[in-house]
Amino acid sequence: MIVVKNSTDENIQINVCKTQIMQNILFKLLFDGEISEVYSIFVSISKLYNNLQMKLIADSGSTKTLWTLLNNDNSHTQYYTPGINPFFQTEEEIEDHFRLHLQPQLNVNHFDSIYFYGAGCATPKQTMVVEKAFAQVFHFNTIDVESDLLGAAKALCGDDAGIACILGTGSNSCYYDGEKITEQVSPLGYIIGDEGSGASLGKRLVADCLKNQVSSAIKERFLERFNLTQAHILENIYSKPFPNRFLASLSIFLKENLQEPEIYRMVYEGFADFFKRNVFQYDYNNSQVHVVGSVGYYYQEVLRRVTSDLSVSLGRIIQAPMDGLIAYHAYKN
Repeated sequence: MIVVKNSTDENIQINVCKTQIMQNILFKLLFDGEISEVYSIFVSISKLYNNLQMKLIADSGSTKTLWTLLNNDNSHTQYYTPGINPFFQTEEEIEDHFRLHLQPQLNVNHFDSIYFYGAGCATPKQTMVVEKAFAQVFHFNTIDVESDLLGAAKALCGDDAGIACILGTGSNSCYYDGEKITEQVSPLGYIIGDEGSGASLGKRLVADCLKNQVSSAIKERFLERFNLTQAHILENIYSKPFPNRFLASLSIFLKENLQEPEIYRMVYEGFADFFKRNVFQYDYNNSQVHVVGSVGYYYQEVLRRVTSDLSVSLGRIIQAPMDGLIAYHAYKN
């Protein structure tokens, strides 16, 4: 017997005993002889049974969400939708999001488990918003809504203890004991924190260029690369939404010009600040440090140099957490 929650939180009891199903079908065949109807019933029940073994995993940021439908045999399919963040969206808005963007792609409404790791899911109030939205649209046995940081930790460390770090548009870190986050230094956002992130590196790049802390050749190359003026830059930072994304988008210039000593130093110092102001507050001498995120992944040559110079034991560096989350939840099958 499998128990599934429906949209009104009632318990739907579905008998999936294969022996009993086959007995009922055989009985109908013997006495009614309606083979097509029996086959249709069998197919419907088998499909529902298979769906009830499925797991839905989400890695959600404010910009986009990657969904993985994990089957009982560990095969999977993936889908993208716009990002979800309960810090900025209401339960009704997230419910509408599921109906408009996710449900038509999945074409499945029943799951054994849903695992949602997302930005803005750091408090019970915010996680409840997402859970209630799911319950209005899908049927499931269990649901687990957690922060994107815990998702990163599971993807990087699995069941092992370690220090998990995010180096993407923003940055974050924690100590993970193999099950849960036990310590976390607040990232504080790109204005006063987020060291080593794309937004922080972009902010440093812009400031150094506009205050003539880099050579005139690099400053001119930077402004021409993005067809920017000082007025355009200030407008995007102070007058338009999502200045952190704008600043992070400029950090690609650092990657393209990493051979320049002053550019390399900028990235090196950004990563060094991240470790000194965040990772050094954990027991890093006795722990491996793992990193997920596009900035850490694409600048890993500099990252490895920094960790070596700081005597930090660097473990895994991955671009995104989903493959690790698939492995984690497949193993938990």
